[in-house]
Amino acid sequence: MNTAEAHTTGPGQGPRRGRRPLAAARALSGVLAVGVALSLGHAIAAAFDTAASPFLAVADSVVDRAPAPVREMTIDTLGTADKPALLIGLSVILVLIGIVAGLLERPRRPIGSAVIAVLGVVGALAAALRPNGSPLWALPTLLGAIVGVVALRLLVGALYRGRESTGSAPPAESAASATTGPDRRRFLILAGSAVAVIAAAGATGVALGRRAADVVAERTGLRLPRVLPRQKAPAVPAGIVPDAPGVTPFLTGNDEFYRIDTALRVPAITARDWRLRIHGMVEREIELDWDGLTAREAQERIVTLTCVSNEVGGGLVGTAAWTGFPIADLLAEAGPLPGADMLLSTSVDGWTAGTPLEALTDGRDALLAVGMNGQPLPLEHGYPVRQIVPGLYGYVSATKWVIDWEVTRFDQASAYWTDRGWGERGPIRTASRIDRPAPLAELEAGLVVVAGTAWAQRRGIDRVEVRVDDGPWTDARLSPAYSLDTWRMWSFDWDAEPGLHTLHVRATDGRGEVQTEQRRPTVPDGATGWHNRTFRVTA
Repeated sequence: MNTAEAHTTGPGQGPRRGRRPLAAARALSGVLAVGVALSLGHAIAAAFDTAASPFLAVADSVVDRAPAPVREMTIDTLGTADKPALLIGLSVILVLIGIVAGLLERPRRPIGSAVIAVLGVVGALAAALRPNGSPLWALPTLLGAIVGVVALRLLVGALYRGRESTGSAPPAESAASATTGPDRRRFLILAGSAVAVIAAAGATGVALGRRAADVVAERTGLRLPRVLPRQKAPAVPAGIVPDAPGVTPFLTGNDEFYRIDTALRVPAITARDWRLRIHGMVEREIELDWDGLTAREAQERIVTLTCVSNEVGGGLVGTAAWTGFPIADLLAEAGPLPGADMLLSTSVDGWTAGTPLEALTDGRDALLAVGMNGQPLPLEHGYPVRQIVPGLYGYVSATKWVIDWEVTRFDQASAYWTDRGWGERGPIRTASRIDRPAPLAELEAGLVVVAGTAWAQRRGIDRVEVRVDDGPWTDARLSPAYSLDTWRMWSFDWDAEPGLHTLHVRATDGRGEVQTEQRRPTVPDGATGWHNRTFRVTA
């Protein structure tokens, strides 16, 4: 047997060494085809709304349709890293789908093409069914999928050129073509073209990013409306934070403030483009622009916000000084009709919240906010305009990037999270938290200052108690209360003895109701239970 014979497997099959590179090339073909479909779809979507991009539409649909327990587990595990994790995970899945499509594709059996076509249909439906989408939003994904199928057919066709005979060629020609092998030059040209298409779509994405850059530039130069002295928030009194290292600050910095929303990309809307339409069950419809809003008398109020996804002892709570305009005044101008009991607010990306109308008109400091801690709203916190409503969890009140108000009724309309099994009205539950010492800290015996926070917006905190192991409840020392709408700091002097100890904390609100011990999950209307931490004390 000569060398040539040693590397062949029989008539019509080609060299053994060609099989493994061929599989890798087919897999690469599938990945490139999926990349072409997604990138081209994204570029076409840029013509009317990048939310119609197939990748973003599918990712948004995953967020929209995730069961509440899955969503809560993700937030609890990953916190604010949930969105990057989703995007990375989806990217990996799409690469794997591309590999499978490439490996399944044959010139005469376009199974891989069918995989990409199904992927396109899924993406098209995801885009068209977005809350603010339309049938037109399916077009970018469908066109991208068609081009992706063509790309896969051409790439795999180049790899199989001459390998699959038609069955009608003479035996000599068939044998000759069977050993011809892939057209490497053609494959490389096609693969390079696919990469060029993907790169061109990336350049389109960069161009789209200029809008976000415009928003950043505008925000940098934006001046908040002047707040008259009588509308300034009262100064934070001295001693409102316990004198101990590692305690939570009373005001939360903008960079440290929690962010929980469904936006996989931060909406980019300039102040000059912002409009708010007020309509529905009102005497008169109103459309308000930035100049019309900021010409009004601004207020500054310090308010604590809480996310309904906050687990017992969690960090999805923060306090900031908000600059804005009373929502009640704007609603009064529109004139809600008798029988209306809900304000359905809509974000620029289609997200909705249903807020009890009473909570916006009962005298609390519900604001249409434009500033946060003396600065224009950060982009991720709703720039240029968002809602702040004390006493309600954010999912029913704190709409960011708000552009539409519909005055309606709870029995006639529903909002994003209430459609997914969450409670309608979302009043914030009484909660307390141990902030220091850190979890599982090893402490030296002797005096230890334990400190934390408690909140019951609209009711206030009248008492905080701490229990060591199974001992009696002992009153903690309360810092001065700022208002009913902010959290309250507390501290407790503990004479720690050697051993392993567990501390519990509970709060009593301004109505005399003691925080319940019963542990309940966040779904459907907020977690309950006593927070605890365990410490080891050494001699």
